[in-house]
Amino acid sequence: MKKASVHPAGRRAFAALALAMGALLLSMPPRAQAADYPDHPIKMIVPFGAGTTTDSVARIISDAMSKSLGQPVIVENRAGAGGSIGTEFVARAAPDGYTLVMGTVGTHAINKALYHRLGYDPIRDFAPIAMPGSTPTLLVVSASSPYRSLKDLATAAAQPAGISFASAGTGTSGHLAGELLKSRLGGTMVHVPYKEGSQALTDVMSGQVQFMFYHPIAVLPQIKAGKLRALGTSGAQRSAAAPDVPTIAEQTGSDFNLVAWFMVYAPAATPPAVLQKLRDATAGVLADPGVAAKLQGQGVEQGNIPASGLDAFGRDELAKWSTLVKQSGAQVD
Repeated sequence: MKKASVHPAGRRAFAALALAMGALLLSMPPRAQAADYPDHPIKMIVPFGAGTTTDSVARIISDAMSKSLGQPVIVENRAGAGGSIGTEFVARAAPDGYTLVMGTVGTHAINKALYHRLGYDPIRDFAPIAMPGSTPTLLVVSASSPYRSLKDLATAAAQPAGISFASAGTGTSGHLAGELLKSRLGGTMVHVPYKEGSQALTDVMSGQVQFMFYHPIAVLPQIKAGKLRALGTSGAQRSAAAPDVPTIAEQTGSDFNLVAWFMVYAPAATPPAVLQKLRDATAGVLADPGVAAKLQGQGVEQGNIPASGLDAFGRDELAKWSTLVKQSGAQVD
């Protein structure tokens, strides 16, 4: 039987139809952009361990988002490498709105300059959803120490032996705050990194290390117990958790302003309609007084940055902290 032939004009018409169908398929919104988003559970990756402040903030926000979106928002911890492992996982995830990350000042402002090889770009690879809030750190010394002001610290740092300061690790916000203080006060201040903040705090209380910057929720109980003394707070404004503690900026007449912050991100290519649903949901969550109270219980002060301002905020923070990392000489392979 003779095989039927196709006229060249027919082949051209078929090819044109195929191209048109392909273009139509490419232009169609992805599944996640459909009006029924979300139609199954969402994962919120926490790039740090359970029980950390980041984990607590993520669980408060995720629980409220679950009610707002009508689907579970499940927290999953993927810790390691200063938060880089979990953050990179989200950067590589499908941009469908079903995998988010609770980013921090570390993952999205410090790590870019700190790590030789970072598997993600904090600006290019992510779309910011909402900023649950921030927390200043308190500069604390042992209550039995002779230091009662920043001037006392500066005087001690000017002595030949100098002084030391602790942190929860090289390149952490506490380390970089100490480096910035050293640049403001002068003298010799030797950084002593620890594997975890609790051990660093113990050695500050015992006087083995002279001071450290740490989160209010961790140090306030020790201040009330008479084991620590707060000399200053790192934010531009006084902390709501410790309103009697003056800022470092007001004591030094400088622009000292470093806070740890938290930000919900989605992968960069997430469809605009999905991003808007997530932003609307988180805006409602953050306006809830009950959520605000829970965040305050973690020492987190809510930010007032609208979604439209989050990109600029992120870029400014990346530039600021990257400069501090370079000035400190901190580097992680």
